[in-house]
Amino acid sequence: MKLGARIFKTGIAIVLSLYLAQLLHSPSPIFAAIAAIFAIQPTIYRSYLSIIEQVQGNIIGALVSILAVLVLGNSFIVIGFAAIIVIIINLKLKIENTIGLSLVTLLAIMESTGGNFLQFSFIRFSTIMLGVLSAFIVNLIFMPPKYEQKLYTAISSTTEEMIRWIRLSSRHAFDHNHLKLDIEKLKENRIQTEQFYLMYKEERGYFKKYHLEKSRKLVIYRQMINAVKKGLDTLKRLHRYENELLHLPLTFQQSIQAHLDILIYHHEQIMLRYIGKVPTPSSLEQDQVNLDKKELLDFFLDYQKEANDKSDQGLYHTIQIITGIFEYGEHVEHLDRLITSFISHHENEVSIKK
Repeated sequence: MKLGARIFKTGIAIVLSLYLAQLLHSPSPIFAAIAAIFAIQPTIYRSYLSIIEQVQGNIIGALVSILAVLVLGNSFIVIGFAAIIVIIINLKLKIENTIGLSLVTLLAIMESTGGNFLQFSFIRFSTIMLGVLSAFIVNLIFMPPKYEQKLYTAISSTTEEMIRWIRLSSRHAFDHNHLKLDIEKLKENRIQTEQFYLMYKEERGYFKKYHLEKSRKLVIYRQMINAVKKGLDTLKRLHRYENELLHLPLTFQQSIQAHLDILIYHHEQIMLRYIGKVPTPSSLEQDQVNLDKKELLDFFLDYQKEANDKSDQGLYHTIQIITGIFEYGEHVEHLDRLITSFISHHENEVSIKK
């Protein structure tokens, strides 16, 4: 089990909300802690959006509960009816994320058994808002998330695992069922990577230079994810059409293996170059990739001609394999150009640890 920053921030927000509520002599500080739990967010930007929505949800819960008690009382049936109204209003206003806190506010106010009801309602409302504010302060100050590091690490680890399987698949040195399971895991990892990308995209800076640099980085990370996606598609085709690959002419198989070896090596080097681990390659290395692509295409065209003469049914599957490899290669080459351009303008501005 991994303890993330959000777990610690939740604990800190609870402590802060309870302390502030006690400092202001709130009769029910526990409601501030509950509100703080609802308001903790993974990014500062989401925290800013959250506090606006939480204020709206809190107001809705307070107004509905006050009107319900003043008009109908606070019986169990009335509380249930008021809860339905609160949920409907939140859904209509498209702030469904605040339904939980709105209901907490509703129940906190409607539990009043007498006395000065309006004063009681204001105190409960203020106590819950104190919890929301505490969570916002914690999100803003304590352990601000570094999603760029998480994003690159997720992309890099998925890329490394994918490349390892492509290398084994091109040599037919893998267990069929084991690879099938790992492909599903790689797909799940890619989905998690998309979430890290969105969180990194939501991070905000304070200087114009930061925005320009980050805009370029976002383009690069998006292309990294696209390259992984195409690489996974190629891996799935190698896995699915393994039998067709085994029946190709030996020289054609060797050409596919050689092309994939160069391609995945190129992909590895690009990922390392982005974080400054390897220098920019010479034009000769790029020429080798292009030459190998032409050789693979020539082998395929020769095989296509023979397959047409023999009415070979495996041709269609072979086309999918070759198409997948070429598409993967195009995305890797595009990533190469983006990173080369980025390094030329921001050579010392990639702060990734690996």
